Amino acid sequence: MKKFIIILLVAAVAGGGWYAFKKNSGKGKPKYISAQAELRDLSEVVDTTGVIAPENRVEIQPSASGRIEEILVDEGEAIKAGEVLALMSSSDRVAILDAARSAGDDQYKQWKETYKPIKIISPISGTLILRNVVEGQTVNSGAVLFALSDKLLVAASLDESDVGRVKPGQRATIVLDAYPDKRVRGTVFKILDEGTIKSNVVTYTVKIRPESVPAFFRSQMTANIKIAISERKNILLLPAMAVTTNQQGETVVIKELKDGQPVYARVETGRNEGEQVEIVSGLEAGETVFYLKKGYTAQVDSSGKNPLMPSRPAMPRGAGRAMH
Repeated sequence: MKKFIIILLVAAVAGGGWYAFKKNSGKGKPKYISAQAELRDLSEVVDTTGVIAPENRVEIQPSASGRIEEILVDEGEAIKAGEVLALMSSSDRVAILDAARSAGDDQYKQWKETYKPIKIISPISGTLILRNVVEGQTVNSGAVLFALSDKLLVAASLDESDVGRVKPGQRATIVLDAYPDKRVRGTVFKILDEGTIKSNVVTYTVKIRPESVPAFFRSQMTANIKIAISERKNILLLPAMAVTTNQQGETVVIKELKDGQPVYARVETGRNEGEQVEIVSGLEAGETVFYLKKGYTAQVDSSGKNPLMPSRPAMPRGAGRAMH
């Protein structure tokens, strides 16, 4: 019996608190927040990912089977077209030199000068990105000895739904996973005609040329790319909450407060930019407007009761008489 009485008292106290809150919540003047109309540059972007890749990648193979005698370059070096990368002995020269070496140093030296090695020459200027052999290694004519790239670029994967909005000449911002604090600007210069299908999604490769290739770029690094689809300069923006409509259905803002009462002015709006809206006319940059601060609104059901408060438990039969 005591337990039931305690529950009843708690409910009564809570109910009194709810009544006091409801009564007091109507007191006080509305609170307003001020905001300034600001000019900003806006851009619509397409987000995608890609990799750093050479624009032209050239693999260098020997013209015949043989043995690598000397390597003259190393990975990461800048190479000029026509530069000698390595010296290689053909299979015949290997047999002759090995036989001459067993005959003595004089014989070996004579044959080495008479029978010249094959020069492995770079066909393009660029950067050596792969050295796939060591000195003394025997290779066949199909082996890849070196790989060169002339210039690094970004190859981005673009969904079919976005490829129609991307065009050559559009600007892009590149951020590598390995260097998230460094931004590199580039320009779209090619969209490949043939797409690829993966998991029923068609993607196209978009090539982006950096304005300048940073020293930290490495082939196959992962890149996050933002391609600017459109750019708009000096757009006048207000918080979307500051724009409302009056009884006539006109778009208005509160330009001032007189004796705590809002004074409205008509404006013309443009595009909605999420939490902000474009103001086409009716305001100038730097002007201050006001909007109502929305506070907590208590939930009340149709009977006027707060549904969040616990309801009074049903009284068992005879309990009323037992309390007297």
